[in-house]
Parts: sequence; structure tokens; C-alpha cells
Amino acid sequence: MNWQADWGLRFRMFLTMFLLFALYIVFAGVLTAYLVGGANLLVFGMLFGGMSLVQYYFSDTLTLRSMGARKVSADEYPQLHASIERLSQQADLPKPKVAVIDSDVPNAFATGRNQKNAAVAVTTGLLRSLDQEEVDGVLAHELAHVKNRDMMVMTIASFLSTIAFMIVRWGAFFGGGHGRGRQGGGGVVVAILVSLIVWIISYLLIRALSRYREYAADRGAAAITGNPTALASALLKISGEMDKVPKDDLREEAEMNAFFIIPIKSGVVGRLFSTHPPTERRVEQLRELEREMTV
Repeated sequence: MNWQADWGLRFRMFLTMFLLFALYIVFAGVLTAYLVGGANLLVFGMLFGGMSLVQYYFSDTLTLRSMGARKVSADEYPQLHASIERLSQQADLPKPKVAVIDSDVPNAFATGRNQKNAAVAVTTGLLRSLDQEEVDGVLAHELAHVKNRDMMVMTIASFLSTIAFMIVRWGAFFGGGHGRGRQGGGGVVVAILVSLIVWIISYLLIRALSRYREYAADRGAAAITGNPTALASALLKISGEMDKVPKDDLREEAEMNAFFIIPIKSGVVGRLFSTHPPTERRVEQLRELEREMTV
């Protein structure tokens, strides 16, 4: 694995994480001043953090189950297992669990709390749609997510955003017992409004961070396989095959967009807030990587 670092991409990821961190510092300060107080905020954070930690710890099992993915043996899918084992060695990773989803939607995703507890899942539609080099490109992309610890990064990035969403949704109940002090009921309103603003801004920043990490996974896949063109071809094929899948099937899986290598399209709003960059832009970046590798 060897490729030139994309410092522009790294800077954008760093800047996004910095803005999220600064936003959450302000958010915690407002909650402490207007809603729950420092001690109660700490207790609430610990309780919610504990729930998030449990969910994160069992993320591979929970995600596979929610997607209807079935772990498969090497006897059932020998080529798939052989490819993942070879690519894992090339990426210097332990071999992850291998799962298959019986779906016509051609897609793939990776999950798991760390490199030793990861899983890679593909749909039967993807295996039917792509040739072996293209499948390898997709698998390498998912392994790059594992190597980059994207599950951990996105979980951390989303933590306080989720708290903000909960306060917006249940603010009246959450703040009811704390709104009669120094700030009065107006303090609860201020905290809820700030929570709404924090949630909207963090939502957009997290989506941007997710898109940047997709670019990073594409670069990682190119480094693992040494064949950026194969992944570019796979992305174009998957994107084209999406248009042939019945809309009912697409709607059933749209909620899991963040996991897939290409998101389910859901109109203008869906593309505006997408967790993934445009396929055309990703293909352009991969072709540029191909040119760099041949120099």
C-alpha cells in the first residue's frame, strides 16, 4: 500500500472535525447554563454515552441483523471469501466476517467497532452485476473503511448531535423539571432552540465528513488493489443498476444509506444531504489516481 497523501482532503476532514468539536463545546456550555446544570449534564451524558457504547460495541451484529445480512462460510461463497482474505492481507488487516444480503440492489458495506471485530457484507445483486476485478475494488473500498476506523470516527462525530436531536424532540419533558430556577421556563426554550441549531449544523458537518471519508476509502481501495479503474467501473455499474431496481426495493433500504458504497437516490433533497459524494466526482478522482500511479 503506497500512494500520495491527499493533503487537501485531510485538511477538509480536520477542519470539519474541528468545527464539530467547537460547536459541541458551545452546545455543552449552553446546556449547562440554561437547562440541566453541570452535574446533571454529566450524568445524562454518561447514561447516553453508555447506551451508545453498548450499541457501538455490538455494531457488527446489530447492523448485519438490521440489514438482513447472513454470515456465510467459505464453502458457500468460496470466491468471495478468497477475495476478502487476499485483500485483507494486502491491507494488513485481520480477515473480517463475511456476510451476504439477498437483494437485487447492488451494494456493499462494512461495519464493526474496530479492525479485529469487523464485517463486510455484499448483496447478491452486486455479485451478479460486477466482474471479479470490480468486486475486488468494492471489497477493497469497504476494507479501507475498516482500516480507517470510520465506524469509530462517525460514532464519535455523531454523539452530541444525537443528544441535540433528543433535546429538540423531547425538550419539554427533559427540561420540565429544570426550567423553574434562575432562568425560568425561558431557559428551556433557549436550550431547545440552541439544540435545534446545533443539530442542523452538526447534521450538515457530519454529512460532509462522511463524504470526505468516502473519498479516503476510494483512495485506500486504489492503494490496496493497485487498480483504481476497477473501482471506478464498479461505481458506474452500481449507479446504473440502481436505476433498474424497483422503487419499493430502494425505499426499503434507503435508511441505511450511510453504510452503502453508493447511497440510494431519493430526489433532490436526498442528494443535497447525501452521506456520499457524487459518483461522477468519485470516478474522476479515481481516474486521476490511475494517472498518478502510471507516472
